[in-house]
Amino acid sequence: MASPSLDAVVVGSGPNGLAAAVTLARAGLSVQVLEAEETLGGGARTLDLGLAPGIVHDICSAVHPMALASPFLREFDLAARGVRTIVPEVSYAQPLPGGDAGIAWHDIERTAEGLGPDGPSWRRMFEPLARHADAVTALALGDKRSIPPEVLSPAGLTAGARFGLRVLQQGTRAWDSPLRTERARALLTGVAAHGISPLPSLAGAGVSLLLASLAHAGGWPIPVGGSQAIADALLEDLRAHGGSVAAGRPVRSLADLPPARAVLLDTSADDAARILGRSIPRRTARGLRRLGHAGAAAKVDLVTSGPIPWAHADVGRAGTVHLGGTREQVAAAENQVLAGRFPEHPVVLVSDPAVADPSREVGGLRPIWAYAHVPVGGMEDPTEAVIAQIEASAPGFRDTIVAARGIPAVRMGEHDRAIVGGDIAMGTITMFRMIARPRAVWDPYRLSDDGHFLCSSATPPGPGVHGLNGHFAARRVLRERFGIRRAPDLGPGG
Repeated sequence: MASPSLDAVVVGSGPNGLAAAVTLARAGLSVQVLEAEETLGGGARTLDLGLAPGIVHDICSAVHPMALASPFLREFDLAARGVRTIVPEVSYAQPLPGGDAGIAWHDIERTAEGLGPDGPSWRRMFEPLARHADAVTALALGDKRSIPPEVLSPAGLTAGARFGLRVLQQGTRAWDSPLRTERARALLTGVAAHGISPLPSLAGAGVSLLLASLAHAGGWPIPVGGSQAIADALLEDLRAHGGSVAAGRPVRSLADLPPARAVLLDTSADDAARILGRSIPRRTARGLRRLGHAGAAAKVDLVTSGPIPWAHADVGRAGTVHLGGTREQVAAAENQVLAGRFPEHPVVLVSDPAVADPSREVGGLRPIWAYAHVPVGGMEDPTEAVIAQIEASAPGFRDTIVAARGIPAVRMGEHDRAIVGGDIAMGTITMFRMIARPRAVWDPYRLSDDGHFLCSSATPPGPGVHGLNGHFAARRVLRERFGIRRAPDLGPGG
């Protein structure tokens, strides 16, 4: 039998698939990426949905807290490759009933001032973590199998210990300490809801503490022109190093793949089991399916004739707005989702990218990006629920709507097949499942002795546009399949 013509084939052109492909190509391997959709970038695509002339929407990810923090993307150096990002002066906001709001400014001192009696507690909680954000990020976004070097310095060890203790506090029923006011509690709870996990929970606490720390460190940047800029930079580098990409190539089984010495799947764990079939042990396939799905997101894309008329003026400065009300209301809605019920008032994430990037406004019209947290596989159209949640904190919002498109959770996979039933996290989010992801094994990326690997958000460190799942998987492929132990240089001049 002839030797495979390719060293590696990657299934899926999302950020993790592209990160894996770039890592392999930069090590000198021949790499091909296969993408089921006709457009490239997976969850980091920006497309014209036909809702209004010249208006483009981010298909999945819109705001990128990890873009400036991810060790992979930092070394890759998006800025040096022409990717411009803008950091809003308000990272995120949490409107409350009655017109009040919690405001997380990029400036931690300004945030503390706005939290009144909870200002000193907020400062004590986040200032040390933001000051050592590199160590906190490396710990939170590691492969959960090794200690990152950033954590091994005295300052890193201290920051890591503080992060761990605060996760234990905020992840249990003790989460009301040290914050006493509803404004501060709700502000932190809205960030915890990004994980679509039980609240309170250790996983939710880890998400909230990491993202809130980054909000006061590098901020939550928005790529100029949309998320596609990140995917395009990765694609350009891949091609520059000899890699190839084929769109419109769905992979249903191994028969759809060209011969290669390694196969990396940027897919859900379920799809990985289905594609690989009998080529992986039954126990492995069962483990992949057992990861399961907890909560989901349903998407609403809107076009408006102007900025969202938030009742609280400073909310209009935020790159991301969390809607859901008080800490108790947000927790109740998230826990209903995980119990399989569509909340009457779901948690909604909203971004008006033109707040930071004026180029997104065309002819006085601007795109609005929104997610509602709903049960996996939910069939309800989220449009009215999302509009009602925004209207409650922005009276008159309905009058600005020019066009809207809602996508139920059950149909989210139509534009990205990895999002099974709307599960944008690609698997259950619990502290156990952040470590034993997708299975309780030492090497979570390797699926067989024949060169099959998983490189998606269904592996550590979990969801987020950081590319680390793909990078970690590719490092293992280099070592195990090709005997290459030294990581390739990812910088622009590498």
